[in-house]
Formats: sequence, C-alpha cells, structure tokens
Amino acid sequence: MKNIAVLLGDGVSSEILDSAIKVLNKVSDVYNLKFNYNYAPIGGRAYDEVGVPLPDKTVETCLKSDAVLLGAVGDWKYDTLAPELRPERALLGIRKKLNLFANLRPVKVFDELLNSSPLKPEIAQDVDVMIVRELTGDVYFGEPKGITKKRTLDNREIKVGFNNMIYDEDEIRRIAHVAFKAAQKRKKRVCCVDKANVLDVSRLFREVTTEVSKEYNDVELSYMYVDNCAMQLVLNPKQFDVILTGNIFGDILSDEASTICGSLGMLPSASMSSGNTPYMYEPIHGSAPDLAGKNSVNPIATILSVAMMLYYSFNEKSACDSIYRAVKDVLKQGYRTRDIFDKNNTELCTTSKITDLIIERIR
Repeated sequence: MKNIAVLLGDGVSSEILDSAIKVLNKVSDVYNLKFNYNYAPIGGRAYDEVGVPLPDKTVETCLKSDAVLLGAVGDWKYDTLAPELRPERALLGIRKKLNLFANLRPVKVFDELLNSSPLKPEIAQDVDVMIVRELTGDVYFGEPKGITKKRTLDNREIKVGFNNMIYDEDEIRRIAHVAFKAAQKRKKRVCCVDKANVLDVSRLFREVTTEVSKEYNDVELSYMYVDNCAMQLVLNPKQFDVILTGNIFGDILSDEASTICGSLGMLPSASMSSGNTPYMYEPIHGSAPDLAGKNSVNPIATILSVAMMLYYSFNEKSACDSIYRAVKDVLKQGYRTRDIFDKNNTELCTTSKITDLIIERIR
C-alpha cells in the first residue's frame, strides 16, 4: 500500500486532482497496485478553513506519506492578505518543510501538438529538455529581506524593497549532482545557466558546478548566461539536454519553455528531497480561478505528474510509460482541451472527457 498525500488547493485544483486520482485508480487496477489517499488543504482553501495557508496538520499528512500530489494554489481574492497569509506562501513553506531542493521539469513536445506550439514545427519537433531547478535557495528564501524606509539626499522618506540572492556551496553541489545524474540517463549534456558576468552568487554556482562535473566524465558541461538561454530556448531549443539553474532563473525559464509544448497545461514537475522526506508532484501551471468549476481546464500536466510519481517515488516504470502512451494516443486521435485546440482537431473536450479518454487507453 502506497500512501499519497493529496493537497487540495485553489481554483481548478479540485478538478485536476480528481482527474489524477481517476488515472491512479485505473493504474491500480491494471498493474495490481494499491494506493491510499490522504487529503489535506493548502493555500487559500487552508486559509479559509483554519486561518493559515499551510496548516501543521497538512505538513504532518505529507510527512507520513510516500508521495505528495499537489494541485495549485492562489486566487485573486486573497491579494489583500498580509504576505505571510497569502496562498503562495504555502508553496515555499511546503518545499522547505519537506526539504524539496530539486525540481525536475521535463519539456517534451508531442508530435501531435506541433501546431499548438508558437514556434515553427521544424524548431519545436523533437524538443526534449529537462530543466533541473534548485528549489529552496535564491531570492525566494534569502535573508534578510523585506520593505523598509530610507532618507534621500533631499531628506525625503521613501520605501525600499530588498531580497537577497544567496547560495552556499553545499546547496549548489547537491543540485548539480541531480542534474549530472539526470544527464547520464539522457543525452549526457548539462548546461549551467547563470549570470556569472554580473552576480557573485552565479560565479560561485558556476565554480561549484565545474567541480562536481569532474565526477561525471561521461557528461559534457557547458555554460550560458540566463538572458541568452531565454533567447536560445526560442531560437534552437533542441540544443539543450539538461538545464541546471537556480531557483528564480529556473522558475522563469521553465514557464517560457512550457509554451514550446503548446500550453502550460502540458507540463508536469517533480520536486525531490534527499530521500528522507516524500517527493512532491504538481503541474507547473497556476490555479486559474477564472476557470474553476467550468470543466474546461487541461488535466494532462497533472496526469503526467502522476506518471512521474510512479517512476520516481514508486519505481513503476511500466505504469508510468502506460500513462504517456495513453496521453499520446488521445492526442494523436485529435482530442483536445481548449488550450491546445485548433481547427484540425477531432473534438473539443472537457476536463472530464479527456480524462476518461486517457483512462480507457491505460493498459
């Protein structure tokens, strides 16, 4: 029996998680696996229930589980809350509590969605990139931080906001090992993306990554500044295999890369710890509160996150592959949700409809 913590968040969270659970139940039947789901609130839902975005009971539920499945958090109605009470604070908190320092975001373009990509088909075809993003350091966690006041030379009092971009060598070393090990199972290339021409922290990131690379003689290491990488992802994404980068750069680049696949609704992710705490799986898209309850959101990113869970947390490669095959088959036959629909497709599907079609093909 595998215990899965299911974190119910905001917006479309319930709909995409329902789809994911249905897929897991089908996998359970086909591959004789047993899953137990432990539900807990997070984000705005948790704030409404108990007054904080990340309750202690939610953290406890996660720590007692074998894996964590998260929908999404956030809603405009919480924008006026104090920073520590906003739903997004729960994401940073749960990553810290579970020591989820490594985020893997595969960017793989399905041939069936080449027309949905904003790039020319010959550029988008066969793109297969893994973005390895450090998840618990950088400006999102650096101290000190805040908003203060200062006096100007003409004696005016003005506000000043500040966040520190901080990494120590141990944090860099452990994420670098994750990237090189991932590359060994792929095309054996790592590109370290930073801003070493300007930032001291990036110079350290590059220095430590270079040291770690000496332990992986079979992997080629290259370097690229983040602004150039943002451009190259559009011009020639196939040049990349594994992109290794820090928290804020990885956040931005992975969202950019997702558009190559046609939609944010197509990209899963896995957040990994050192092994003492469960891994967490989630789509990279947001909560889309304007779409909540409309049965129209694309559940594929969450369904593929479940596939990553089967592979990384439960070592069930066959079950993982069956989900990818099912998704590919559904897309091949022209079924689409609104975000990836075009006039050449067979049918515009609801969330529940495309989920059912995927489930039918898992075998």
